[in-house]
Amino acid sequence: MTTTLRPYDPIDLSSLTFWQGPPADREPVFDQLRRERPLSWHRPAESALLPEPDPDDPGYWALVTHADIVAVSRDSDTWSSGMQYGGVMMESVPEEILEMAHSILSMDSPRHTTLRKVIASVFTPRRIKLIEDQIKAQAAAIVDDLGEHGEVDLVEAVSARLPMWTISEMIGVPEEERRVVTDAANAMVCWNDPDFLGDNDPLQMMFDSLLILHGRAYDFCQARAAHPQDDLISALVTAEVDGAKLTFEEIAAFFVLLSVAGNDTTRQTTSHGVLALDRHPDQKKLLLADFEGRIGPAVEEFVRWGTPVLTFRRTAHKDTEIRGQAIAAGEKVVMFYHSANRDGAVFTDPYTLDITRNPNPHVGFGGGGAHFCLGSNVARTQLRAIFDQLLRRLPDLQVSGEPEYLPGNFINGIKRLSVRY
Repeated sequence: MTTTLRPYDPIDLSSLTFWQGPPADREPVFDQLRRERPLSWHRPAESALLPEPDPDDPGYWALVTHADIVAVSRDSDTWSSGMQYGGVMMESVPEEILEMAHSILSMDSPRHTTLRKVIASVFTPRRIKLIEDQIKAQAAAIVDDLGEHGEVDLVEAVSARLPMWTISEMIGVPEEERRVVTDAANAMVCWNDPDFLGDNDPLQMMFDSLLILHGRAYDFCQARAAHPQDDLISALVTAEVDGAKLTFEEIAAFFVLLSVAGNDTTRQTTSHGVLALDRHPDQKKLLLADFEGRIGPAVEEFVRWGTPVLTFRRTAHKDTEIRGQAIAAGEKVVMFYHSANRDGAVFTDPYTLDITRNPNPHVGFGGGGAHFCLGSNVARTQLRAIFDQLLRRLPDLQVSGEPEYLPGNFINGIKRLSVRY
């Protein structure tokens, strides 16, 4: 990797302070970068997990346009997600955490291709139909529990419940274990939130949560190997593609990924979607007027609008260039998905919620290529189901307080959102 010193951009995307507060506060910054410096060089990202910065880390290139993020996402020959380069998180993460937590997220081909093929093989049409039926029943039960009127925290009462319930039933997590799994998965995302962290050490919290999730996953694998059930863990234990089977360790890492990534995409999009409809009553009225005809594009717009995952990084396998700028092998780029989803070169009136937007090539599930979100269709099914229940049965639901946002550069999270109905 080049050791040439170059000045860092005057806009600091790397500080922890920048990622406090609502996403709207950051949008003018990304507007400016897309307009003036669509490719910019930044100091290494600050991290609460590593108290001392890596002296060998020179920084990263910020990708803020839709075109650049899509191009890098789809070029796995040039751009690596692998652990040999530190994985895909914006900030540096201890290697032990990468190995235990990221599964196929931080792999390159050929291993990535093989594991993804094995995992994808268990999602048969019959299993997908079963999952869809479960999701519809779960969404109905969640709204049943709300009652006909009241005031609740939407995140706790609705947004957080559906994805973890779905994942638990898909995987085969016993009901008595679900609270433990949910709490550990939440800690994997909220370790930098002072409200959640308290007096705990963030790195220790991360390790403790990983140990809990891995321990549960190993127990499930051993039980299903001896006595298979009709669930995802059993299917993963027995699945084989081209002679390849998953080890218990690989299943445990995927279990962590599924528990975290499979939770937050739906959870955050639900909260952001409800908030967006409340602030755009014309769009809510439009959706209610023809729910079946408009919920498909509406879900895509909710994902674009909320952009639940804010960043991922890639590292150059080889010398390349972006926008005429030479990028040396080993240099990093960070993809800012929220910025891409507000790119006026791609989206007409990007700061306008439009549930009929078509086309809508958002990067809320990634920019395409080998690492496109494996659970995107499950997330879409969950979002259709929960908005169906909320809007049909509680059409007067309205936000009754200001949202509280999760700090951090990874998940675009809403911690609390009071609603009245």
